[in-house]
Amino acid sequence: MKRFRPYLHYLRAVRLPLGGALVCALVYGAANGAGLPLMIKWVFPQIFPSTDPAKAVVLKHLTNLELTLLALWLPAVFVVRGVAGYLNSYLIQLCGVRVLEAIRLDFFRKLQALPLSFLQRQTTGDLISRGLSDTNQLQFTLTTVANEIMKQPATLIGSVGFLVYQAFNEKGVTLVLVCLALVPLCVFPIRYVGRKLIKRSAQIQGHLGAVTERFSENLGAAREVRAFGLEAREVARFGDVTRALITWQMKAVKYAQALTPAIEIISAFGISLTLIYAYREKVPLESFISIITALYISYDPIKKLGGVTSELKRGTAALDRLETILNEPVAIADPANPATVTRLRGEIEFAHVSFAYRADTPVLRDVSVIIPAGTVCALVGPTGAGKSTFANLVPRFYEATAGVITIDGIDVRAMRLTDLRRNLALVSQEAVLFHDTILNNILLGREGATRAEVEQASRDAFAHDFISAFPQGYDTVVGERGASLSGGQRQRVALARAFLRDAPILILDEATSALDSESEAFVQAALKKLMAGRTVLIIAHRFSTIRDASTILVFDQGRIAAAGPHAEVYSRSPLYKSLYDLQGSSA
Repeated sequence: MKRFRPYLHYLRAVRLPLGGALVCALVYGAANGAGLPLMIKWVFPQIFPSTDPAKAVVLKHLTNLELTLLALWLPAVFVVRGVAGYLNSYLIQLCGVRVLEAIRLDFFRKLQALPLSFLQRQTTGDLISRGLSDTNQLQFTLTTVANEIMKQPATLIGSVGFLVYQAFNEKGVTLVLVCLALVPLCVFPIRYVGRKLIKRSAQIQGHLGAVTERFSENLGAAREVRAFGLEAREVARFGDVTRALITWQMKAVKYAQALTPAIEIISAFGISLTLIYAYREKVPLESFISIITALYISYDPIKKLGGVTSELKRGTAALDRLETILNEPVAIADPANPATVTRLRGEIEFAHVSFAYRADTPVLRDVSVIIPAGTVCALVGPTGAGKSTFANLVPRFYEATAGVITIDGIDVRAMRLTDLRRNLALVSQEAVLFHDTILNNILLGREGATRAEVEQASRDAFAHDFISAFPQGYDTVVGERGASLSGGQRQRVALARAFLRDAPILILDEATSALDSESEAFVQAALKKLMAGRTVLIIAHRFSTIRDASTILVFDQGRIAAAGPHAEVYSRSPLYKSLYDLQGSSA
């Protein structure tokens, strides 16, 4: 339980229903553990003659009311047991779904705070599996433990209490010791199974991530799968990971399902031992039956507590995977004493900045440059030269490993992330839209903007006309990742979002590279209007997009090899000249 103690705070928010569930568990345990043995001990002797000749007496004549009340003992026990058990299960499930929501929100919240560099080292499917499957397992473990940790000990105490009382009254402490002799042996299979399950559970959760990843990968490439006739290959690949998952699941089942029969076999030996002793000591039948009933009932909670131990092992495996995310340090966070930042002008300075995704592989090396406010700056260079990394360091998507980045003389690490990023707008090569209305997708640029401001931003992005042509207009749902819109339409909606944000710094990641000529003309016109008066970083893959750039930075192996206007850089940089001429000749 120590392993889960830091996470029991999730139960505080549900303490009232949890408290009610625990009270019901105690009532259930008392009714279940002592109800039937007490009936055998106190009710049966008033109805049936004793089997012991020495104790044989003439039974008292029972009235109809007395007989009815005695007969109602059994249904009364089951009514109390059933109602308490139902309320316990309902309240525990209520606690469970609320705990699950809290765990998943914390996990999802942590993902939002982690840097892109961490997320890029993980697979999407595995993160989804951790956020869904592992949180579900942890929720099940917490609520199961919270339920059974009171319910089963209460049953055990009730049955053992009666057992000790009755056995001691019959033959003293010897019979009590005989009855309980084999109970400690139940600990051995519980411990053995627990050790095996913790390994198997970790392997199962890992393979669930692989299955989810294969699902996600296939659905994300549905068009390519059909275009290249890969359906059979994909089915075979998915079959491989599901078979591997089944293998580990069955290994866990092998151990988990062995626990119950192991404890039941030990229980049977315990009852047999009691039977031999009772015969030799001439224990009366009614006393023996009540003792055996209590003894049998006492083994059931031991068995279920063994199941709780197994569940704790499964929860531990899920928790280990969740803690990879939950305990990951948040490397990019707000400073303790942030600088006061309103609207920035947009002067960007890199002073001896270096960056590496891995310690042994630097991507940027001692980069120093000043980009004055209002400059349209194109970042040019071969693949892997550091262009995108340079741009991504400005909004602190990554943290520089050395050097200082400032905007208007303020270190970006001294600003709140919200203040910094409120002064930036990003338009990516592939416009990302959410499964929501066009209106809400544009409002992501500035929450709280008026409808008139959204429509004006759309006009600036040459998007208002096609949006208005839809039957639902701005209330049209765009589908997953904007699937119901064309590429050009998606890009113009993304530009409308940037217009609405009205940020002084704009980052463009080749926003026209995937468009047809008509859409590109609209987007280029919108971009020209959007760039006016702003500091613009253009990550250029096609040199046709840099004709409006006032400054060009040429990157080569993580360094700035040349900087200046096109004519100057073309004459001084052999790398830039060769790249420019190569694209010009292939155009």
